Amino acid sequence: MSGYLDRLKSNIGRSVIVAALVVPAGAAWAQANPSSQQIIDALKAKRPLTRSLSVSPAEQAKKAETDKFVDTLRNRPTRSLSLDERQQIATVAQERPRIDLEIKFDYNSANIAKTALADMDNLGKALTDSSLKGSTFVLAGHTDAVGSEEYNLDLSSRRADSVKRYLMEKYSLAPDHLVTAGYGKTRLKNKDNPKAAENRRVEVVNMADR
Repeated sequence: MSGYLDRLKSNIGRSVIVAALVVPAGAAWAQANPSSQQIIDALKAKRPLTRSLSVSPAEQAKKAETDKFVDTLRNRPTRSLSLDERQQIATVAQERPRIDLEIKFDYNSANIAKTALADMDNLGKALTDSSLKGSTFVLAGHTDAVGSEEYNLDLSSRRADSVKRYLMEKYSLAPDHLVTAGYGKTRLKNKDNPKAAENRRVEVVNMADR
């Protein structure tokens, strides 16, 4: 009986995916059901009040390289991304604005649950706001450590694709401004508790230069 209950709990856990996004300053902002304005504020590129008049050649080269890389991601199918490209996306994302959402999916499925539609609509309204115009957003899927690496990689990719498809169909967001990537269980948010719900997430990142 205990084995059955353990499997049941695991399966129930797979019906929920959490979109984990963090404000760029490093302070985690976790709020359930944020409004579209709160999402906008978290995803805005944070620029300093004053900028140095001179930018070093190394900084210019790094920015040009990053911009070129982001451009190569446009209109790329999720599964066409190599391991190195997914790692590079994750590296760039560390310095970009992010936010945490809770997005639920149907059990063992990539179908967005009806209870998550309000959150999806808040996200859609935010990403189409004029203040975020021209930005490229990464939708990165993550899972917990339950299940095989292959299964989790596929599930995280399909769920990220579902979020992208919803935003394109309902909010007419251009596909070349939405990049999806699946990470499965390779980038756990809570490594101390690999089965924790917070590991099951879709990470939304504004790839605009800060």
